[in-house]
Amino acid sequence: MGQGEYELFWGDRSRPGRGRPPGLSREGIVAEAVAIADAEGLQKVSMKHLAERLGSGVMSLYRHVPGKDELVILMYDSLMAEPLPEPEADTLRDLLLAWGRAVKDMLTAHPWALKVATSHRSMGPNEAAWLDATLARLDAVDMPPRLAMIAILTVDYFALGAVRPEIGGSESSEELFRFLADPAVNSRFPHLARMAAPGSQPEPPLDDHFEFGLGLVVDGLERYIESAR
Repeated sequence: MGQGEYELFWGDRSRPGRGRPPGLSREGIVAEAVAIADAEGLQKVSMKHLAERLGSGVMSLYRHVPGKDELVILMYDSLMAEPLPEPEADTLRDLLLAWGRAVKDMLTAHPWALKVATSHRSMGPNEAAWLDATLARLDAVDMPPRLAMIAILTVDYFALGAVRPEIGGSESSEELFRFLADPAVNSRFPHLARMAAPGSQPEPPLDDHFEFGLGLVVDGLERYIESAR
């Protein structure tokens, strides 16, 4: 991935392509591909399947999108076509919380996007607009650009990792530590056994885990930013 992706996002699209059938557009193709990925998984997205859904020939799609790899990054960027959600308040803390929640909400609504988000790819215009909007909000609270980018990326990395259990359907703690029900085993891991004993800890919803972790990350960033100003 490289120059081809860059041209796909940032090249001149003002010149109409020859032989493009009426009714087909890049935006329409991408929207249909997102619908397939949401319902059936990214592995079910193919040019053949898309052509069938759109009632067109496969070769007609290639006049708008070079191939599946390029289609997937267009799909990912399209998820950020809507403006970034507004924060609850214009404070550093609320701005960073809003960014983390926006990333989480996008990925949990479109689970296939997590793999794309963590891949080596070009940044598209919608993703760039989200990032620029957050930088603008942080600039409004006097955040230096370098620190702003550190904060955004730190929250971003947390959100990408924290949504994995929800997206992947991770086992509950009870299932994860099932081996500790065997006394012959749990005696080898006394601290684990005490931690996993019935009633020793609540089993909060995954959303609570996310909010707790995001809050800790933002707490740390606030302290770091204050000391680095």
